[in-house]
Amino acid sequence: MTKRRLLGGIGLGLVATLALSGCSPAAGDGKVTLQVVESLTSPARTELLAGLIDEFEAQNPDISVELISPPTDQADQKIQQMLQSGTGVDVLEVRDLTVGPFSANGWLSDMTSEFDGWDGWDDLTNNAQNVATAGGKMYFVPYGFYGISLFYRTDMVKDAGFTGAPVSWDDMVEQATAIQDPSTNTFGYAFRGGKNGYTNAVLAISAYVAGDIDVSNAYKLTSGDSIFSAPEAQDALDTYLTLFEKASPPSSVAWGYPEMVEGFTNGSTGFLLQDPEVIAAVQESQAITADQWTTAPMLVGPGGQAIQPLATAGWGTAEASEHKAESAKLIQFLNSGDASIQFTQQNSLVPILNGAADDEFYKTGAWASYLYMNENPDVYITAEQPRGVAWFTEWADKADSELQQVLIGQMTSKELLASWDTYWTEKWATE
Repeated sequence: MTKRRLLGGIGLGLVATLALSGCSPAAGDGKVTLQVVESLTSPARTELLAGLIDEFEAQNPDISVELISPPTDQADQKIQQMLQSGTGVDVLEVRDLTVGPFSANGWLSDMTSEFDGWDGWDDLTNNAQNVATAGGKMYFVPYGFYGISLFYRTDMVKDAGFTGAPVSWDDMVEQATAIQDPSTNTFGYAFRGGKNGYTNAVLAISAYVAGDIDVSNAYKLTSGDSIFSAPEAQDALDTYLTLFEKASPPSSVAWGYPEMVEGFTNGSTGFLLQDPEVIAAVQESQAITADQWTTAPMLVGPGGQAIQPLATAGWGTAEASEHKAESAKLIQFLNSGDASIQFTQQNSLVPILNGAADDEFYKTGAWASYLYMNENPDVYITAEQPRGVAWFTEWADKADSELQQVLIGQMTSKELLASWDTYWTEKWATE
């Protein structure tokens, strides 16, 4: 069975100690032992991953795998600490948010040679191949793609007098404020004020400038200026902040992913903007029934369009690993055949394998909104955010901090947009 280690409550100093003492040479019985660290940890996901690793070990008796599962809100920081130690990590979960800083620091191995001649390469979609070879080096192979949709409580929307989900950001404000009733602990919108809260603010701004956006860099307008400099950005941000002020729980000032999902499933909030992986989380909840919720397409701006950011994550190899060939073998197993299909379907991800999205699984229920968006690319425009730059983690920390300052009244929305515009303009000038 796969050895599993949970790092909940472990300080970063101790993580480094574990990494230094828990190296991954050959095991005592002559096997090669791989240390695998996941980032987006959840109990069901870890159980699934452990089962897939068991299958891999059965097919590869000379390889043993230890799965390390830090809590999600600390995982990337702990992975970074382990990578800095230079030992104890072979395979790691790499996100489009972390590939830039991890590779810039020399912590990720270029897996091009290990994947040369892999017979599973042609089974990958064009998007998956393009991501894997971005910049001419293979720092990670995506296991699936994320896309945003609107999760909504059909029961709460109906009770508020509406016949369907909101289509635009203005519609969202109308419906969410109508649902809002703090006296009964009922709120319209699951606002993300905590970690990665800036992402939904950027979604709103992107929708308002969708007609002028540079799809190769979704933080830029076709003019070359940042999206944060556009006059429409102020309207978008003010609309978005109205949701916090008039249609969200006060505690959502600090909400991250777990609190947002919990607020939606337990009936305290009517709307939630999230990735498709939340489909599985909602389906597993005992607090909500299948007829109480579904999804709708992304919210459009005044021009009738929205920007769907291409987001992804996958598996990579640590540069310090002494078992790069075995690590690549595990990654190839996880990203091919039944293992890949199981992982994408059970985690509600857009698949990486050709033809996999044609499965009935992706055509019904909560997935229907994703199919609709894919069939209407002129309305729901796919664009690539600059997540691969070395400073993206720095940007995310700055953006979250400044959004928090706006929410608690220490900064104006105008000051925030000016700060974000200056930040990206200066970074691009140094490229």
